Amino acid sequence: MLLFNVTVIIEEDSAADWLHWVKEIHIPQLMDKECFVSHRLLKIVDSPNEGLSYCIQFIAEDEIRHQAFLDLHEQLFIAEMYNRYPNKLVTFSTLMEFIG
Repeated sequence: MLLFNVTVIIEEDSAADWLHWVKEIHIPQLMDKECFVSHRLLKIVDSPNEGLSYCIQFIAEDEIRHQAFLDLHEQLFIAEMYNRYPNKLVTFSTLMEFIG
């Protein structure tokens, strides 16, 4: 199993709208693609960055499903977020493997 973590750092004045959008629209659309079996949304409470920081964690059963997401969907979903919140956020992703 793999954990695909997307960290989002967003300006405080856009955070409430982003949080509503990501919970009600963005995550459900991603989950509909059937590349991931579950997800979590977390707020980073001790971030050294300006603005507010969140992590969206998606669980993929295997590398095939994660790669399918990357190949077929990732660019569209990233573009949608940056188009909706231009110059208001930055993102980066990390892939982790469960070992225990």
